Amino acid sequence: MRTREQATECDPHSDASAPVSNEDPIRAALASVRREIGQAAAEARRSAEAVTLVAVSKTQPVAQLEAALAAGQRIFGENRVQEAAVKWPALRARYPDVELHLIGPLQTNKVRDAVALFDVIETVDRPKLAAALAAEMAASGRRPRCYLEVNTGEEDQKAGVAPADLEALLGVCRDQHHLPITGLMAIPPQDEDPALHFALLADMARRHALPEISMGMSGDFPLAVRFGATHVRVGTAIFGARSVDEG
Repeated sequence: MRTREQATECDPHSDASAPVSNEDPIRAALASVRREIGQAAAEARRSAEAVTLVAVSKTQPVAQLEAALAAGQRIFGENRVQEAAVKWPALRARYPDVELHLIGPLQTNKVRDAVALFDVIETVDRPKLAAALAAEMAASGRRPRCYLEVNTGEEDQKAGVAPADLEALLGVCRDQHHLPITGLMAIPPQDEDPALHFALLADMARRHALPEISMGMSGDFPLAVRFGATHVRVGTAIFGARSVDEG
């Protein structure tokens, strides 16, 4: 679990009152996103400190990441193990308090690198992957926190365990492989009301006593906060539009 000090680093209000230069758009964007998180949390009668901003840095050049780091952001999400392996080791040498989340699908042949690189793996979705992660954690001694990815819309083209199969997969991960499962993650269908999916994921997390809920992206993260998200994954609202956008 994250410490109180780590939570403070992602305080949605931490940079909101700082002077913002027109030449520093990422600092301004981070401050704006943090304000929105704080407002949504207040509306839900939640503490803003209970919501962690994960800056989705996939496809972003190192200069953009350095700007976010200089603005105080310390928690980032990457989709691909290979891309993270190129960008982050040098940055983490300079910013050792960075927490890195894998938010894209994980192939079993990338498990060794993923366990070495990431602090949180948000996309555990099948028994074979759980077994591979457990074996690598035992071999390496590293135990990144893991979330189960739930395909709340049961979309054929998306990764994630079906809601009806979540309990069985959780049992395999916890009882058979002893993985550090601490939360759930989901990406709602684009053409459906995300509120229905956020409510479903939050309910599943409560029923299974999982304290961390990763849901909400640039277009809907305030709504996700109101439904109980503990982590929101925001890319476009911080770094600008990309050619392929999932954040």
